[in-house]
Amino acid sequence: MVTGESLTVAVRVKPGSSRARVGGRFDGPHGPALVVAVTAPAVDGRATEAARRALAKALGVRPAVVSLRAGAASRDKLFLVERPAPGVPDVLRRLRDGSVE
Repeated sequence: MVTGESLTVAVRVKPGSSRARVGGRFDGPHGPALVVAVTAPAVDGRATEAARRALAKALGVRPAVVSLRAGAASRDKLFLVERPAPGVPDVLRRLRDGSVE
């Protein structure tokens, strides 16, 4: 969801995966979510931080502009992307439809 100068991205995190990847869709409690698989375990926020960084990389933005909005202790999270570039919503749609390593 794009509002003003920010973009809210629903994410389903899969911690402890054999390899990191961003792509695919999961119909979660926040609506259609982007699947982010990370190798980090779901311990002490490590999976959340890995997901934040993976999301930033996949969207082509700096990690500093991506922050957790909701879901610190859940696999279903909302991330906020501040001042996304004009093409970021299109990249997000493509990621939900496919997969990018």
